[in-house]
Amino acid sequence: MAGSDFSRLKRPVHRMPVFVRQALTARKLLRAYRARPAYQQNDYLSWIQRAKLPATRQKRLATMLEDLKLGDRYMGMAYRSKKPRG
Repeated sequence: MAGSDFSRLKRPVHRMPVFVRQALTARKLLRAYRARPAYQQNDYLSWIQRAKLPATRQKRLATMLEDLKLGDRYMGMAYRSKKPRG
């Protein structure tokens, strides 16, 4: 979670599970993940980890990966970064 300021988050900060890091690394999306605001990074991790079933966890992980790949979505909803892409 280096590079993001998590100090302002009011919710508990979630650590990245190994399987999430592996998926981000394998798809070369770790940089896109880290470019997102701290609250989004934390929300994605919380959302994935709250899933009760492994299939749901994998579906949520797939949604996060697709969002990051496309760059214009956040948890399946429209998203536009405030930072210019470059």
